[in-house]
Amino acid sequence: MILSRNHVKALGKRFLPFSDAASDAFPLSDLLRLSLFQVSVGMATVLLLGTLNRVMIVELGVPTIIVAVMLALPVLVAPLRPLLGFKSDTYRSSLGWRRIPYLWFGSLWQMGGLAVMPFALIVLGGDQTTGPSWAGEALAATAFIATGLGLHMTQTAGLALAADRANDTTRPRVVALLYVMFLIGMGISAVIIGWLLTDFSQLQLIRVVQGAALATLLINLLALWKQEPLAPTSRSATPAAKPRFRDAWADYAAGGRAGRLLATVFVGTLAFNMQDVLLEPYGGAILGLSVSSTTLLTALWATGALFGFAVSAHWLGRGQDPIRLAARGVLIGIASFSALVFSAPMQAPSVFFVGVCGIGLGAGLFAVATLTSAMTLPKRGLTGQGLALGAWGAAQATAAGLAILAGGGLKDVIGSMAQAGTFGATLNTPSIGYAFVYHIEILLLFATLILLAPLVRLSFKRPIKAGTHPDKLGLAEFPS
Repeated sequence: MILSRNHVKALGKRFLPFSDAASDAFPLSDLLRLSLFQVSVGMATVLLLGTLNRVMIVELGVPTIIVAVMLALPVLVAPLRPLLGFKSDTYRSSLGWRRIPYLWFGSLWQMGGLAVMPFALIVLGGDQTTGPSWAGEALAATAFIATGLGLHMTQTAGLALAADRANDTTRPRVVALLYVMFLIGMGISAVIIGWLLTDFSQLQLIRVVQGAALATLLINLLALWKQEPLAPTSRSATPAAKPRFRDAWADYAAGGRAGRLLATVFVGTLAFNMQDVLLEPYGGAILGLSVSSTTLLTALWATGALFGFAVSAHWLGRGQDPIRLAARGVLIGIASFSALVFSAPMQAPSVFFVGVCGIGLGAGLFAVATLTSAMTLPKRGLTGQGLALGAWGAAQATAAGLAILAGGGLKDVIGSMAQAGTFGATLNTPSIGYAFVYHIEILLLFATLILLAPLVRLSFKRPIKAGTHPDKLGLAEFPS
């Protein structure tokens, strides 16, 4: 039997993931190349929230609260994302570019922060022969802020550029591919970095992190090359009046459900991210896992999140209410955090790994479902792709930053109180600080279920018909 060209094309769309995301204006080669910037963002995320977290606490002996502050700094830059997105909406260079300058300078900030990061961490760990005592904290804070600013600028402008180049039909699939590439970047980077740091030393740390800095610049340069057409502006042309950010933000926030939904996303993200600063130290200090083993935790989390994305696409395509799907993700999160709690007294690393994968699955379901609901909010005249991306990213990333800071601080405070005998001899164990944070996250997940209830009632008033989700399930506003 000879297959015709149409048969081959149909088979490709059926079996190749995202093969139907390309269009004449945005061919598959350009799409896959642009998606590489998400790989660099995933690599930076693994370094910030995974490898460097473990190295600072276990190998360099930095107090957990200081580590939490450092890791929170990149995400606390997130409130600037709406402004960065708005600027990329309204900016126009002499070459006619809007997104490329922000994508390029974001890459430079990201590369620069990672380039000085290992030296700052070594000084922070106490290997210092001259200079003020606070030099380590100052250098590390500068490196983390630069990396975070570059990460947010790169991702906001890159996602907006992809949304610009895609058409109304392919845009959801394009941005969904970009989210998947972020998870793939996290997974692959976690495996490679963990393998390179199997035999840990300060020199090897410098090589790995600075190698990641160079890879970031090269990957992003390849990603942005010829992605935005040249359209030089005439010097005699009168520039159009630019809208003010305040007016555009008020226009975006005027859509009724936005505040309630963003509050739900904020609390849910807070619940799913307080353990980010604790998972690898927990695996190393409590369960006795090696650096390479704990680095794989990020890959497990990314695998769970990727599976959650696939499952949510299937369920939403069959008409599942997105708010109910978000609640399902929260319930999975509650069970997964319970597994983390029980892994210490059972001394069962396998239970711990299952819990980490389940957290990724629950977080993936929650994120995709709430985003799908958010996409039904009314779009207004002054709201561009960049502002929408920035607003959603600010809500999630700010909550993630606060979660990291709170998680590290609570672990240190409760752990010190337990060692001092405040809670009695029974609770005087090394794992009590970690377990307290996991229980707080479980409580926050129950609070998220309460916040979801009014949105369920609203979804009955505005039901989404079955079969409409595959086209609408695009992560155009997904931040990371």
